[in-house]
Amino acid sequence: MAIFRTRKSQGSYLEGQCLIAMPNMPDPKMEQSVLFLCAHSNKGAMALCLNKLVSNITFFDLLRQLRIRPQVRTLNGLPVQFGGPVETGRGFVLHSPDYAAANNTTVNVGNAVGLTATVDVLKAIADGKGPQQAMVALGYAGWGAGQLEQEIQRNGWLTCPADEYLLFGNNLTYKWEHAIRKLGVNPAQLSRDAGRA
Repeated sequence: MAIFRTRKSQGSYLEGQCLIAMPNMPDPKMEQSVLFLCAHSNKGAMALCLNKLVSNITFFDLLRQLRIRPQVRTLNGLPVQFGGPVETGRGFVLHSPDYAAANNTTVNVGNAVGLTATVDVLKAIADGKGPQQAMVALGYAGWGAGQLEQEIQRNGWLTCPADEYLLFGNNLTYKWEHAIRKLGVNPAQLSRDAGRA
């Protein structure tokens, strides 16, 4: 049974939506990336990349560094993802709404997603008591006031509704194409040259 419910953005803000990098993305770290907007307001925006791995660390390595001993053996498939280029040593867990940290450190991002940035959620996952679905990320993408809006206007990003596969799916390499196709666009038709109508 799917527990994901789509959330519409609030007014002109895009919290709870996904950003899709356009082919002309100048930052190679963000090339063909899909990001989930955890926060967006007149003060700026914060997002987690949904389709890039951190190549030099596994989830077990992360637990070992934090001195957490896993009690379950089903953690092999949980990758550590590159959340973005800001504070890459800081961890975040994007997860299904069936989990909330005991110390009220879980933030609800719409009706369908929780975000926890404390070690409690990692301990819960290691004990088999964590959320049904989770995405572990190191770092995040951030924008100052008005910066994301300018990048969208310059055709740097498209937006689409988040879905369960984009947030928690295991096949990371197909997420960018999946997000583009959700908009009814064939990825092969996108040009690297930005234009204006």
